[in-house]
Amino acid sequence: MATLGITKAITNLSEAHSRLGVSPSLDALTFFTEWKGTLPALTDTERARLDHLKQRYLYYADSGAITEGTVNLILLSPLLETLNFIDPPYQVRSEKYVRFEIEDGDTQLDGLIDALILQDRLWLILIESKRYGFSVRQALPQTLAYMVSAPTSPVFALITTGEDYLFVKFDRDSSRYALSDKLTLSTVEGNELHVVAQILKRLINS
Repeated sequence: MATLGITKAITNLSEAHSRLGVSPSLDALTFFTEWKGTLPALTDTERARLDHLKQRYLYYADSGAITEGTVNLILLSPLLETLNFIDPPYQVRSEKYVRFEIEDGDTQLDGLIDALILQDRLWLILIESKRYGFSVRQALPQTLAYMVSAPTSPVFALITTGEDYLFVKFDRDSSRYALSDKLTLSTVEGNELHVVAQILKRLINS
């Protein structure tokens, strides 16, 4: 995969629409139903582990020790391990880092994307937040470029900074995509990582 070509040719969502020939679904509520409704249950052990992962993330975030590599180590990999998505019959493959740039007023910022593929059906896009605090939406153009090249359809993606989570669905037949609501670990009550885990269970087993 020519990652350099993706990031140079597609730097914003408008370019993704025109160059990839994709567009948002006109009815996202019915197009992307997999992230809503009755989701798979979590075990008590899974819920306790996810609560621990949230607290771990907040501990590192509060101390300013969050980077892409740190999030992968302390949160994303343990999340997949908790859901048993690393062992057979599942398989995770890693893609190379992707560097991208965004405009923020008069400043151009660099970021990194680390992409994992789970069972050819689910892209896991980890975006480095570091000191710039990138939004998960800012990785959407490059994520769509990955999804268009996927061997299966529909295909799903999870974009995350570690703190925020956004699911994406793309259907090759219609060239349409849709987004979930943003889920976040910054809520005072509850743990939306539970919902993230439940959606992952549904997407990978559906």
